[in-house]
Amino acid sequence: MKIIKGSVTAPQDFLAAGVKSGIKKNGLDLALIISKIPALAAGVFTKNAIKAAPMVISERHLKNGKAQAIIVNSGNANCLTGKKGLDDAVEMAKAVAGAMWISSYNVLVASTGIIGKPFPIDKIKAAVPDLISQLSEAGELPAAKAIMTTDLSPKRIAVAVDIGGQTVKIGGIAKGSGMISPNMATMLCFLTTDADIELRALRSSLRDSVADSFNAITVDGDMSTNDTVFILANCLAGNSRIEYGTKGYKIFCEALSYVTAYLAKEIARDGEGATKFIEVEVKGARSKNDAGKVAREIANSNLVKTAMAGEDPNIGRIASAAGAAGVKFKESKLDISISGVKIVNSGNVAYQKRPKVKKLLKKGEIGISVDLHSGKESAKVWTCDLTERYIKINARYN
Repeated sequence: MKIIKGSVTAPQDFLAAGVKSGIKKNGLDLALIISKIPALAAGVFTKNAIKAAPMVISERHLKNGKAQAIIVNSGNANCLTGKKGLDDAVEMAKAVAGAMWISSYNVLVASTGIIGKPFPIDKIKAAVPDLISQLSEAGELPAAKAIMTTDLSPKRIAVAVDIGGQTVKIGGIAKGSGMISPNMATMLCFLTTDADIELRALRSSLRDSVADSFNAITVDGDMSTNDTVFILANCLAGNSRIEYGTKGYKIFCEALSYVTAYLAKEIARDGEGATKFIEVEVKGARSKNDAGKVAREIANSNLVKTAMAGEDPNIGRIASAAGAAGVKFKESKLDISISGVKIVNSGNVAYQKRPKVKKLLKKGEIGISVDLHSGKESAKVWTCDLTERYIKINARYN
């Protein structure tokens, strides 16, 4: 596998575009991704009980496992907008479908931005002709920019992998910076591939890759109403069809997981107001679920995150968070390391190592490792520090 140029238009016969429709005061705010032919499609959505209108419509459109286009806006979430919001999401799909002479059921829709404001469907419909006219392979970057809200930079990647002697490509773009604690945050991700793959295998590979990537990040512990991940597969790579459980399936899953993990880490790095990227790894747990609980408790701890922001090796905050996860382990066996330096060994704190750790905390990347010595399972969660700037960004986000 190798990283290649581009993102969602790197696979064969995918085009994209991003334009300014006027939803946001400044910048691009409307994106479109299309396959030149109908594609297999799968999606994963937030588990928040409140679901934005475009998610409801897209879930309906995905039932047949096919799609050809994805239209996305930023600046307005189209959430808590009632029946009008649902109608607007349908109109959003129809605007693209009518211009492209395809069924509206083959158009997926997504939105991100402020919740509870009337949805500006007229601005979107007016911008669709311009959006379609700008479709190109180079349009992947404007598309990645158009889905951003408080993000500081676009998040994009593409890879190529050999499957049965044929080159298969996978590309993706994502957005997310705040309200990030997916349980598939405001996070969106759109993936494309030219792999010839059966629908069952596509759906399964997406679920598994999301579980170990977007469900393994947190910025602020808040789950969004709009979290969405879509993948389109137009099957043009010429490889033998990838079926569930085969060698080709395993290779495809590894490549897709690399793409989603990369994008997930980029979201964590770009956390609102963040100055440090933090990887929390929990080892020696009785089950993967136990390891994940402890890792997420540490990663979501405001006390841990502010300690990292202040470059303070306050080991008590990490230990306390680990103990609060509701997972059984013996304190006398607990090991904790920060950026490779063990500062708790078998439940005892090595105070003399604190100055060394304090220097390491000045770096932009920090590793927190916790070994429970209770089993063989492990889990990782990616997060960032919590700074005063996070408060300022969210206090004025309206």
